[in-house]
Amino acid sequence: MDIQNKRIPDDEFARLRQEVLAQWPTGKDVDLQEAVDYHKSMPEDRIFSKKLIAAKAAHKTLVQPRAGVPVIEEHIKLMQYLEKEGEADLLPTTIDSYTRQNRYEEAENGINESLRLDRAMLNGFPAVNHGVAGCRRVIESVHTPVQVRHGTPDARLLTEITYAGGFTSYEGGGISYNLPYCKNIPMERTIRDWQYVDRLTGLYEEMGVSINREPYGPLTGTLVPPCISHAAAIIEALLAAEQGVKNITVGYGQCGNLVQDIAAIRVLEELTDEYLVKYGYSDVVVTTVLHQWMGGFPADEAKAFGVISSGSLIAALSGATKVIVKSPHEAVGIPTMEANAQGLRCTKQVVNMMADQSFNDVRLAQEMEIIRQETRCIVDKCFELGNGDIAIGVCRGVEAGALDVPFAPCRANAGLMLPCRDNEGAVRILNTGNLPFTQDLKDFHAAKISERAQFEHRAASFQMVIDDVYAIGKGRLVGRPRY
Repeated sequence: MDIQNKRIPDDEFARLRQEVLAQWPTGKDVDLQEAVDYHKSMPEDRIFSKKLIAAKAAHKTLVQPRAGVPVIEEHIKLMQYLEKEGEADLLPTTIDSYTRQNRYEEAENGINESLRLDRAMLNGFPAVNHGVAGCRRVIESVHTPVQVRHGTPDARLLTEITYAGGFTSYEGGGISYNLPYCKNIPMERTIRDWQYVDRLTGLYEEMGVSINREPYGPLTGTLVPPCISHAAAIIEALLAAEQGVKNITVGYGQCGNLVQDIAAIRVLEELTDEYLVKYGYSDVVVTTVLHQWMGGFPADEAKAFGVISSGSLIAALSGATKVIVKSPHEAVGIPTMEANAQGLRCTKQVVNMMADQSFNDVRLAQEMEIIRQETRCIVDKCFELGNGDIAIGVCRGVEAGALDVPFAPCRANAGLMLPCRDNEGAVRILNTGNLPFTQDLKDFHAAKISERAQFEHRAASFQMVIDDVYAIGKGRLVGRPRY
């Protein structure tokens, strides 16, 4: 499949839209001009991009949960509860797994079974099946902006219906919704399909409606070095900007070391702005999101609140524009709405307490510089591999291992890079694989891991990685053999 980082021509996009909207009967209800008029009639407090811009200007961190159930009435009940009792600043609609795989008939069966059994038989909200009218019922039931969160490799129809339905923010991208989620889908295909999503977003922008786009920051969520997730986010931001997107939120998943996490969020916004301006996209507003701990959680709820609080602290001190909140039920499954609201209130308490505080440390500046150097090495190598075209370059970069996501199921991913923690819990790289690092950066990582190995009186090995994966569930950050 031929791809390039060029805006999709209008005639080609119009042809593609006809094909996409014909994929499921609810597509016939999408009318672009009517949808734009609907967005323009919405009150400002429901517009995601405006709330993010205001929060960025005020140096405020907003709180947002994950949530979604299959039946509209129950989903509305959940959204209203999280808005009122959870004090959420922003709301999600998490999409079900069948919809993520474009299996709409099975999603329809899941809705019917949920109604018949009076309990959720899908793990999210099947927006394509509910259609434009169903989505608008959700949007109009709350006074808070709502984002679509999912995990869909081919999200084109979902985008059409949810945009027409009034959602004002949309998560995902051709890298972040492929490598961590898929096994056999070529990168070229997901990049192309997500160019459609971004072109549709750009079209709304040109018609006077700004919709926020958010690359999925945590990727596989476990021991992902900042430079890996940053490179993916920056590249997805560049791809989106070329299609006309003007409001982008780049994200990062909490790794657990206070200094590294704060450094990562601050550098992420800085570097995204840097690359957007460098390649001619100077009119894009960039905000940031910190995802609370994405790895294993303690089963004990009191201990889970400790993990949630640590992420809240990092979000506030790093200056993240928003934080995606976990619940005390993470270890056992989908949370009740009460538990979800508890996670939100816990986060909001910590964020509010940190509102007037700042964090500066000599180690912070050092860590920021390391992340800058590492990320630039990866992004610049992808540009080089694509002969200046980042759409081509990222596909080649993934194949070559220049961008290598740890523990990703995708066969296109090289899987050579291996991370583990250093002696202070920062995520370092045990095996750099084919990452295009300078020798100085490779030596830095080797020295950090060697320091830990000496402290623990063992050789640096894959066992460290295993120990680190399970550490939080056992009440620690670093997987020490004696605990």
